[in-house]
Amino acid sequence: MDWLIETIKIGLATAVATTFDDNIYLTSFFSQVNRTFRPKHVVVGELLGFTALVLISLVGFLIGLAIPSTWIGLLGILPILIGLNNLINLNKDDSDEDKSENLKRNAKIRGFDSRKRSLWEVLRDPQTYRVSSVTISNGGNNLGIYIPLFASSSIQNLSVIIPVCYSTVSFWLFLSYSLTHLPGITFILSRYARKIFPFVLMWLGFRILMDSKSYTLFLPSS
Repeated sequence: MDWLIETIKIGLATAVATTFDDNIYLTSFFSQVNRTFRPKHVVVGELLGFTALVLISLVGFLIGLAIPSTWIGLLGILPILIGLNNLINLNKDDSDEDKSENLKRNAKIRGFDSRKRSLWEVLRDPQTYRVSSVTISNGGNNLGIYIPLFASSSIQNLSVIIPVCYSTVSFWLFLSYSLTHLPGITFILSRYARKIFPFVLMWLGFRILMDSKSYTLFLPSS
């Protein structure tokens, strides 16, 4: 049971640290909802984009089956480097204020088209893939975290980590939709909570290095 609790912790830390920024563009998309661009487009588009990132990252798991775990664990250096880079550039991007302007329009958007669209219609709509493309293009850091994590995980661990990641993304979708009614909250979250995540990423990297015992590669042989 201890392994399950630890795996859930790793899954939550990974998901929150890598998908928190999704709140910014998801809230922006939800604020643009009108008669033709519906919340369902945002939800389906985000889940499709995230699924593409997960499938790409699973390649790391397959690589891990062929290469010793101690060498695979060296990929844990990537989250550490990404965390350091985010920490260095933390104060260089304050453009969230500009993004919040787009959210203010949401209060004026009412009277949506009452006609319900089927899932098939949403899947065929190019607007869905506009959201997916943003999710994928914003997922470069995700791949840098997921690939080494998946490569150093067992099938048992992945069966917990991946559902936790999807649950977290679903929570962000719900939160982002709700935040379109409180646009100022998005700015507060993006400005202050993001300062924690570089340290979370570095912790994940060290965890991968330690769990895979990759550090032994640097110890002198006896």
